[in-house]
Amino acid sequence: MNLLAVALTSLLAVGQTARPVTLVGEVRAALSAHDLTRAEEIVAKRRAEQGNTAEVLEAASWLGRGALAEGKLDQAEKYAVDVQKQILATLGNRPVDVDPKFATALGATIEVQAQATAARGARSEAVIYLQKEMERYRTTSMLKRIQKNINLLTMEGQPAPALDRSEFIGPTPPSSQDLKGKVVLLFFWAHWCGDCKWQSPILAKLLDKYQSQGFTILAPTQRYGYVARGATATPEEELRYIVQIRDELYPFLKTLPVLTTTANHDRYGVSTTPTIVIVDRQGAVRLYHPGQMTEADLDAQIRPLLGGTASAADR
Repeated sequence: MNLLAVALTSLLAVGQTARPVTLVGEVRAALSAHDLTRAEEIVAKRRAEQGNTAEVLEAASWLGRGALAEGKLDQAEKYAVDVQKQILATLGNRPVDVDPKFATALGATIEVQAQATAARGARSEAVIYLQKEMERYRTTSMLKRIQKNINLLTMEGQPAPALDRSEFIGPTPPSSQDLKGKVVLLFFWAHWCGDCKWQSPILAKLLDKYQSQGFTILAPTQRYGYVARGATATPEEELRYIVQIRDELYPFLKTLPVLTTTANHDRYGVSTTPTIVIVDRQGAVRLYHPGQMTEADLDAQIRPLLGGTASAADR
């Protein structure tokens, strides 16, 4: 799946569930309806009323993503460049993380510019641009997002980064050597993630279907500092909550390793949950996909890596 398809899939997915009760929600709803003009009007009206607030700039950053999803590369790039300039001017000497909305918006402008460049066939230039931005914003919350976009352009076909197995729940995670000869799906999830819960039964079904052919799933997650309804939690309390959510909503993971350190999310540049990574029998990444995937799309990725043989359930 190419970057433009990923952008379109993600945009439509959020548009289906977004409720237009906030400015960003209104803009996303318009973009989901493929009405870029309406989205622009919503942003312009609020900007005229309030100026370039963090909320307005976050909403404006969606215009570039919307144009990119529609395949309007020049327009997407123009939106992104304009909003990026407005964010930097508004921030002045303040750090980007002074408000999470600034970081979200600025990260989006970088993402759109890179994706538009890559979609024109200039993948190397897009990677160089992202690497420069990653160095510039290395100490900010944008780091993982930029790394994610580098991974989208470079990770497929490369050896999978080794997993940090120092902390986990469930069975002891296999080593890289143990996984040789298997097709591995990495399912990066979070206890608060609704899209991850949607993905769970699909993965359970695929595991049941293909496990006898050498297919397995590892499910890295991490702590976020809170539990149900955003209540602050200690690391130990949150770990217990992760176990509770796993048992209630991801029953197929009870017999599988769930790695719990932040290192794995850092190594794979995971800023979106779920993120799905598929690794072939030789240990090379064959798919890096932030966001949900249907059973049919996943099956189409997994089956060829297993050799195309049908399981007994398929006969």
